Amino acid sequence: MFVKRVLGAMFASGVGVACLGGVMGVAQAQEKVLNLYSARHYQTDEALYQNFTKQTGIKINRIELGDEPLLERVRNEGKNSPADVLMVVDAARLWKAQIEGFFQPVKSKSLEAKIPAHLRGKDDGKGSEWFGFSTRARVIVYNKDKIKAEDVQNYEDLASPKLKGKLCTRSGSHPYMLSWIGSMIEHLGEAKAEEWARGLVANMARPPRGGDTDQIHAVAAGECGVAVTNTYYWVRLLRSSKPEDKATVAKVGFVWPNQKSTGTHINIAGAGVLKHAPNRAAAVQFLEYLASDEAQGYFANGNNEWPVVKTAVAKNPELDSLGPFKADNLSIATIGVRQVAAQKLLDRVGYK
Repeated sequence: MFVKRVLGAMFASGVGVACLGGVMGVAQAQEKVLNLYSARHYQTDEALYQNFTKQTGIKINRIELGDEPLLERVRNEGKNSPADVLMVVDAARLWKAQIEGFFQPVKSKSLEAKIPAHLRGKDDGKGSEWFGFSTRARVIVYNKDKIKAEDVQNYEDLASPKLKGKLCTRSGSHPYMLSWIGSMIEHLGEAKAEEWARGLVANMARPPRGGDTDQIHAVAAGECGVAVTNTYYWVRLLRSSKPEDKATVAKVGFVWPNQKSTGTHINIAGAGVLKHAPNRAAAVQFLEYLASDEAQGYFANGNNEWPVVKTAVAKNPELDSLGPFKADNLSIATIGVRQVAAQKLLDRVGYK
């Protein structure tokens, strides 16, 4: 905890990377450590880290910031970065880190056996540069009093003239949206995807704003009739004891999109070993731990995400209540590659 507090103070005051490396170097001379940069800031992850230290004796020094600030920090630190592992959310951020050369390939029989190929970075024979450790799905929610479930069974339906003035979304430039749009480009082709996106813009109830939870509340309030959200936001509301959240859930319906075609869009939280990691062995050991059944359970029960490892068992009744569904098995790496095309497409159609 002391090292974590020191690091936080140094970052806040703008102390240089060389000094930061010195502080971590002192700690590493005294004990086995892992330096983690994480965009996950869930209190429930504390048990995840504590259990790793208990099992291995490796202490975790971590910095928790938003995805973009973390990427900027790694970029600025360059080869002097003290970080061993970068953990971020969404294919868009993993792809960005990969193309900027932040990661190094990892060859691990354990990770390759447990994590499906479409949920890890491309392996050119030297190993994958990143791995997905939990998944979430992008689903459709609708106002039960205003929209018929049969009218919103597919992502393509969101562009239907039936929904004019009824659609709410967050900003199109958000990575969650870029990944989703990127998957639609991959499935529909760019021309048809652009036509579809123009339909989304035409159907907007209001300019895109807010996060996924805001979209769900807006649907419940009747501000819009339909929206898209990541599943863990929906499950948070299902698990909430707040009266206002219970009221929202009562008014909103839930749809697994594209069950008769491509399947529902999936994204991940993932991590990789950084190129200049000073503690590479500990970093690989940490990634392998994240794929353990025990760690996978923390992801599911703590932040309502699905484990990527088939043998892991989640004890989350609300997550289980969503039931089985057909998931889109499109490669996460492919979705990442489509980020630039997705942003250009949204710019062309005026999607803010």
